[in-house]
Amino acid sequence: MSFLVPLRYRRSLAGRVTLLTTIAVGLAVTGVAFAAYATVRMQSLSSLDESLRSRAAQAAHTDTLEELQRQRVPAWALGAADVKILFLDATTGNMRTTNGAVQASRIYGPEADVALGERPWSARTVLIESERYRVVAVPAQPGEALVLAQSLQPTDRMLDRLGLVMLLFGIAGMVTAGLAGWAVARNGLRPVRRLTTAVEQIARTERLNPITIEGNDEVARLAVAFNSMLTALSASQTRQRQLVADAGHELRTPLTSLRTNLDLLAQADASTHLSAESRAELLADVRAQIAEMTTLIGDLTELAREDPATPAVEPVELAAVVGQAVTRVRRRTTTVAFDVRTQPWWVTGDAAALERAITNLLDNAAKWSPPGGTVSVELHEGTVMVADQGRGISAGDLPHVFERFYRSAESRTMPGSGLGLSIVKAVADRHGGAVTAGTAPDGGAAFWFSVPGTMAPPEVLARS
Repeated sequence: MSFLVPLRYRRSLAGRVTLLTTIAVGLAVTGVAFAAYATVRMQSLSSLDESLRSRAAQAAHTDTLEELQRQRVPAWALGAADVKILFLDATTGNMRTTNGAVQASRIYGPEADVALGERPWSARTVLIESERYRVVAVPAQPGEALVLAQSLQPTDRMLDRLGLVMLLFGIAGMVTAGLAGWAVARNGLRPVRRLTTAVEQIARTERLNPITIEGNDEVARLAVAFNSMLTALSASQTRQRQLVADAGHELRTPLTSLRTNLDLLAQADASTHLSAESRAELLADVRAQIAEMTTLIGDLTELAREDPATPAVEPVELAAVVGQAVTRVRRRTTTVAFDVRTQPWWVTGDAAALERAITNLLDNAAKWSPPGGTVSVELHEGTVMVADQGRGISAGDLPHVFERFYRSAESRTMPGSGLGLSIVKAVADRHGGAVTAGTAPDGGAAFWFSVPGTMAPPEVLARS
């Protein structure tokens, strides 16, 4: 049976539809033909039995065989011109014909029961001298049964012709069904072939053009699903190309500056005309550019993954994450103060990613706050609000602050890669939350980072 599996899958869909249609129609035709043949056969035998019984009952109305012979009643008067008429004597087991001839009985059994009065009549098929006969017996004189036997040759010939006709019609029906199935499969699968051709062309040319949709059937729904997949794939390609282009643009400036500074250092080493102060300044500039490139490459690595590696998902106390992020930013920012107010909030997620997102918000607020300013941090019912006392976000920049590499005109002279807020949005989306930007009550910029969770720890909820 194992060789049938590859054979089945090597056959085309149209071929399988044609084969299944032919098999289904063949089984139906065979069933109908068999039922019709059996019905006609039963009806023919039933009609023959009724005819023989009627003739036998008519012949049994006369008193004696001698009277039939004396009156010379013709066979057509008895309605038995095409049958053999016999009298079965139950006591002797012999049979007599209408001309008085006595012969040994070749048929017995049910006919004897009729002669003895144990059965009202009988009908069966017997084989006499290699010929099939239908035999019907009715009571005649006491101890005798009138037996009529008619050859089944005419009926058999009629049934043979009927069987041959049904066989021919069955074969013709199967051939017609195969042709009809092939035509239906070919026409019905035409949309599938068009869809297959379109998909193959997309795979060959790598042009993600939408597929033309015709109708509203299952094939049209499949085309809609393909178009949705093509749209997602095109968007992914666009994001990748934009990421590569933006990364190349962002990396070009620090690389050029780094190469210039290294060239200056090399020339200074060769000529020894560079003062120690200038040399230290160049080295500091090189270190700053290397740090900026390191940050940029890390951010690019974070955002380049469409499906990030599986993080360590666990219950996380968001208030503790906020506290750790504030502590980290305080170490590297000494010109601003932080006003932190939090309440318990538990989420299920990646603690490192959440801390990275909140740290980016705090770094952004510290960068835009004036010296001596205060960054307000508040955690309330799963929403972390970070607000600064800077100039705020202009209406033109507000819709784009979470886009990759987007930098406002004011921020282009400041350090940063333009990816920090993009990472914040990616982390919020990954945790089923959201991040929005707006204006703080005192006019600065404000960000609201929210993730779903509960105020009680998971173990408390489990016990309750």
